Amino acid sequence: MKIAVLGAAGQLGRDLCPRLAALGDVIPLSRADIDLERPDAIAPAVAALRPDLFVNCAAYNFVDKAETDWSTAFKVNEFGVQFLAIACREVGAKLVQFSTDYVFGADPNRATPYSEDDPPAPISYYGKSKDWTERFASTQAPNGLVLRTCGLYGVWGSGGKGGNFVETMLRVAGQGKPLRVVSDQRCTPSYTADVAEATVRLIQCGATGLFHVVNSGDCTWYEFAAEIFRRSGLKPDLTPITSAEYNAPARRPAYSVLSTAKLAGVIGSPLRSWQDALAAYLVERQNKPA
Repeated sequence: MKIAVLGAAGQLGRDLCPRLAALGDVIPLSRADIDLERPDAIAPAVAALRPDLFVNCAAYNFVDKAETDWSTAFKVNEFGVQFLAIACREVGAKLVQFSTDYVFGADPNRATPYSEDDPPAPISYYGKSKDWTERFASTQAPNGLVLRTCGLYGVWGSGGKGGNFVETMLRVAGQGKPLRVVSDQRCTPSYTADVAEATVRLIQCGATGLFHVVNSGDCTWYEFAAEIFRRSGLKPDLTPITSAEYNAPARRPAYSVLSTAKLAGVIGSPLRSWQDALAAYLVERQNKPA
């Protein structure tokens, strides 16, 4: 099997590529190879590769910047994915496309995990652009996989953003600075190693359609930060604040916990708890080659 991975150098892509190698020959791709902001160049590039499987880890993921730079967010996440899905369909490649919990958020009273059957209702331009990602990936490449995840963190960091939440917390705490972290947004931050493992298992099972791929359980970002410090033996000045106090340009869902019952039904079990995943990440980062 020939497997193309766009965004192979990102934190999810770096965990996916070695695991996908068990299924076939992996071709790592960067923006220089296929730029989702240049839709006209996508089809020729995919046609030249003619992969059996195309895994897209690339996206416009600057949540706050998208509030003013929404045209680029839609150009990449909507039109770029549309052209990619069509190109994959034309060469008979199965598309695996990643999405986000930020396609939800409009229901202020939600308190139960979202299933794959719940209709998206995004509240930010980024979330709206990813809603269109899902629509085009599903309709233009109907035999593919659309995988929603949340709050990804991996040892290779998020190249475009410069790190991830865990690394940011540890860095700021190490500098002795106070931390103010929102305590009214509940979700499930997820370890890229676990997401990558589940993705490969879904591919092996021949799964198609929409799946939620996150670690088990849920927490607020404040609770996540507190657990990071507890497991790291740190006691920084950590204060819970509201989203209103944080005052980010883009609105975030107050509740965007994703049910993984469908995933567990296909691969045999849910992913481990977010607490156990965090513990594994903290061990992995200590052993990561310099």
